[in-house]
Amino acid sequence: MLNERAFKAVGKPLPRKEDLRLVTGKGRFTDDFNMPGQVWASMVRSPYPHARIVAIDVADALGMPGVLGVYTGVDCARDGLQPIPHNPVPSTNFDMKLTGPGGTKVFIGSHMLLPADKARHVGEAVAMVVADTRDQAQAAAEAVAVEYEELPWVADTLAAAEPDAPRLWDELPDNVLVDSSFGDAVATDAAFARAPHVVTMTAHIGRVTGAPLEPRAALGSYDAETGRYTLYAGSGGAVRQKREMAEVLNEPPENLRVISFDVGGNFGTRNRAYVEFGLVLWASKKLGRPVKFRAERSESFLTDYQGRDLVTEVSLAIDRDGKFLAMRASNLSNVGSRCASLSPLSKGAGLITGSYDIPVATLRARAVYSCTMPTQAYRSSGRPEVTFAIERLVDKAARELGFDRLELRRRNMVRPEQMPYVNAVGSTYDSGEYEANMDKLLALADWQGIEARRADAKARGKLLGVGFANYVESSIGTPKERADVIVRPDGVEVVIGTQPAGQGHETSFAQVTADLLGVPFDNVTITLGDTDVVSAGGGTHSGRSMRHASTVLALASVEIIEKGCALAAHCLGVERDAIQFDEGVFRVADRNTSLSWFDLAGRADDKSLPESLRGGLKVRCDSEMHTPVFPNGACCCEIEVDPETGGLEITRYSTVDDVGRCINPLIVHGQTHGGIAQGVGQALWEQCYIDPGSGQPTNGSFMDYGMPRFDNMPSFKTQIVEVLSPTNPFGVKAGGEGGTTPAPAVIMSAMEDALSEFGPMDIEMPATGLKIWSAIQQGRARLAASKTA
Repeated sequence: MLNERAFKAVGKPLPRKEDLRLVTGKGRFTDDFNMPGQVWASMVRSPYPHARIVAIDVADALGMPGVLGVYTGVDCARDGLQPIPHNPVPSTNFDMKLTGPGGTKVFIGSHMLLPADKARHVGEAVAMVVADTRDQAQAAAEAVAVEYEELPWVADTLAAAEPDAPRLWDELPDNVLVDSSFGDAVATDAAFARAPHVVTMTAHIGRVTGAPLEPRAALGSYDAETGRYTLYAGSGGAVRQKREMAEVLNEPPENLRVISFDVGGNFGTRNRAYVEFGLVLWASKKLGRPVKFRAERSESFLTDYQGRDLVTEVSLAIDRDGKFLAMRASNLSNVGSRCASLSPLSKGAGLITGSYDIPVATLRARAVYSCTMPTQAYRSSGRPEVTFAIERLVDKAARELGFDRLELRRRNMVRPEQMPYVNAVGSTYDSGEYEANMDKLLALADWQGIEARRADAKARGKLLGVGFANYVESSIGTPKERADVIVRPDGVEVVIGTQPAGQGHETSFAQVTADLLGVPFDNVTITLGDTDVVSAGGGTHSGRSMRHASTVLALASVEIIEKGCALAAHCLGVERDAIQFDEGVFRVADRNTSLSWFDLAGRADDKSLPESLRGGLKVRCDSEMHTPVFPNGACCCEIEVDPETGGLEITRYSTVDDVGRCINPLIVHGQTHGGIAQGVGQALWEQCYIDPGSGQPTNGSFMDYGMPRFDNMPSFKTQIVEVLSPTNPFGVKAGGEGGTTPAPAVIMSAMEDALSEFGPMDIEMPATGLKIWSAIQQGRARLAASKTA
């Protein structure tokens, strides 16, 4: 662990370097890039959830003004294009290992740029039109005549798992691609058999979409002279997109450059490649012109990778004193029409027991294909779902068995002295003080004042509800990262392979570098997003960026300081051992002589230097780190419900988050605020709804997809806790997803509390005003019936 006494920038709420550029319109987003002679692509999309492609007639479209080409899945196959290699099965050393039924290999249906056989969800691209202008391409796309044979379809998660459900892939006997078990089934069964109390719950954590501010876009160009492609496309990692698109095109990776500078929101939505990325590159080579695509917002709602969609059934065995004895869980994930990522299922599998010391557990984890847009890791991949399950189950146990909900949690918390703690399905929690988080939260939320606020709400005709939830999540992610550190006379440049989408990497990475090298924060610049400069890196996902970046920068700092010492010794005419380095200065102990980094950089290109010291003051360092970390915390919210209308207002929201070492509190608080909004959005407004009669998605715009806004959120109270992780030099855990993880659970906990006078409620998220009002009417009817019985 590094000596924090040396920190001058780390831990400080420094303003973000990138903000001035972004708020003054100087960002470099994909759609900001244009090339001479560029043309436009538009997609022909399936109107059916499941249909065989019988024929595609392109003659009328080809005859329209400005049209340069119309391409289909047959053309893709003819040119030998390969499926997108999503590599969806998590495979780091500590991921939960998923298999197909009976221990078989997971079947991954091929994700071709354009299918030649059939469409498997509404909105799937089945053809591409390229024309001189965007309007011409869109008009011609309407003229492409596709003959379909409609097929039986299935969208619902449970229905898709049925043996007789319509099959999406002929290679499978049904739609189940994953069926894995974890934990100790024998010990779990024995614990349930002797338990005096068993509480069970089933929940569906529904489907949502990321709705990033910037709709996806791509600009592809092929240079016939060099044989190289260039792709401009916002993503979660340019290096990964380069490898994947090179494989699709059957090209060596060095023949492709990917540029992804500023990205207008991600949340997991952009962490997998889209078919349009490969299509514009392919079309550019065929036509000899740069080809650009930009999705309409309605296309984004239809065809962005979506999130969540998990059905979970959980049971808790409890003794008479309220101690948890065992847990059973069955999780069923809907991956959509193609398997882009199994991260949500895998990550959730490792955390089913949450913050609690449950001796034994067993889990069945399954995944199914359905006629829907593929799902992907969405902010806090898989953890909000299992947190919702365990926290709501604990609330139910407290209510049904007569325990205080806080005391029941305290009685079963993992204690600090148990760390590192191995939970019942094999995940090893690194560090944390879970009960202390509860204590901090109750003070922050003014738990003692709740009843006074409840009485005040009642006097105004409102029902006050108070929700509480603990959480623990995990951060693993791609294990490899690389950094180039280059010292020049005017500053330090860090080239690194993560990919921000608003997280402030240019600031926080500069803080780490400044303290490691003892240079001013303002003298550090961070370079990202161009694969001709950034040669390797794992991108941004799973809360990995700060942990992996700080680790590889710590390793690189050791190497470059040693290089600086050797250069300083030569310049000052002393042996290497005579050089001392401290706070950015190289000096000789018994002399009044010193050199700064920038002094040395001015001499580093001197041709008279010995061969071993030439080449500039720079290093390249690679790191590989598999060990996960486990951020954790607790949150509390208060809502007021109008019983006459079902209207709801969130009046207070407080959260305590253990992020390990906090590099920049300003950024982490901002991440928490955004994370809360996304989790609350799922609980109250957001839903990708598919009409059960037609299979048609009904959310095509912000008019019919509810979103959190500044005016339906309270001012948050957030507190950062820093229990350092022993797994990396800075003790970093993660700070980008903790706001989201417990939010659905805490909102629904508050809802249940607010409506408790009407009896148990079964309100499925999103808990809209209509659902709340209907539940109140049903509760009133039950109460009235019981009085007259």
